Amino acid sequence: MTGVKELAYVVYEAGDLADWEHFGADLLGMQVADRDADELRLRTDEKAYRWLVQQGPADDLIASGYQVESDAALGDIIDRVRAAGLAVTEGDAALAAARQVERIAITADPMGNRVELVTGFADAETPFRSDVLLGGFVTGAGGAGHHVLLSKGVSRADYLAFYQDLLGFTISDRIVEELAPGIVADLIFLHCNPRHHTLALGDMPHPKKTHHFMLEVTDIRDVGLAYDRCLDAHQPFEMTLGMHPNDNMFSFYVRTPSGFAVEYGWGGLLIDDDTWQVQTLDRLHSWGHRPPEVVQDLLSRTLSPTEPQEVSQ
Repeated sequence: MTGVKELAYVVYEAGDLADWEHFGADLLGMQVADRDADELRLRTDEKAYRWLVQQGPADDLIASGYQVESDAALGDIIDRVRAAGLAVTEGDAALAAARQVERIAITADPMGNRVELVTGFADAETPFRSDVLLGGFVTGAGGAGHHVLLSKGVSRADYLAFYQDLLGFTISDRIVEELAPGIVADLIFLHCNPRHHTLALGDMPHPKKTHHFMLEVTDIRDVGLAYDRCLDAHQPFEMTLGMHPNDNMFSFYVRTPSGFAVEYGWGGLLIDDDTWQVQTLDRLHSWGHRPPEVVQDLLSRTLSPTEPQEVSQ
């Protein structure tokens, strides 16, 4: 079945673009592609941008842009969406120009998240350059990265009918973990290219539409350097260094100026659909990824007052 091939870009609405520019460029190593009073565009590779941050009060995800291989493939998806009784509209030339794509169609998932299906996502006119990275970001066939969206009470059957049956995503695996008595995280992970997952969805206690976006780097040292930069800048952390059991990503989670998180990682697993086996795991983290306040408490318990030193005469 014809489906989307990658997450091309994300669009966020944020109250403070200056904070976002500092966060994205200075701390995480993205390149500012363009900035004015109304929006900020951030690059991670040869594409014109990957993140579009628009001035506004939502401080949340407002659109996800998924690249489709061709006009014919986009037409097939539009037909399936309409046959399912869902609204889909073709974007005009002005919207296509603003998104820097050749063609764009707009629909919404069962949670109400805006989904933009595009072809011909433009490259930038200049090579990607970061002022702080030793390596680069992992994009290419895997697209911009992955993100995790909250189901907000929508049934799994309903959102899988949209993302799997209409957009062509494939299930990678599932994680179900009781985080605390009566609080269960139940996430399903979906891929549309070799990246272990481009999208994950499920129930977690979280106020935003999106829990996090994942940026993957090519050099493991850049994870440590970004971790230090975020610490030095007093950027709030969601989780400290750790690793996931399903995609093997070594990463940390830092909060954006809008309150949701960025997972910043290295070493993500690639899937071969010919050999991959879908499974259900019982934990979100192989090790680490602890809340910073827990780490602070544990470290405080290991510290002992310095004993007075005797001075030889």
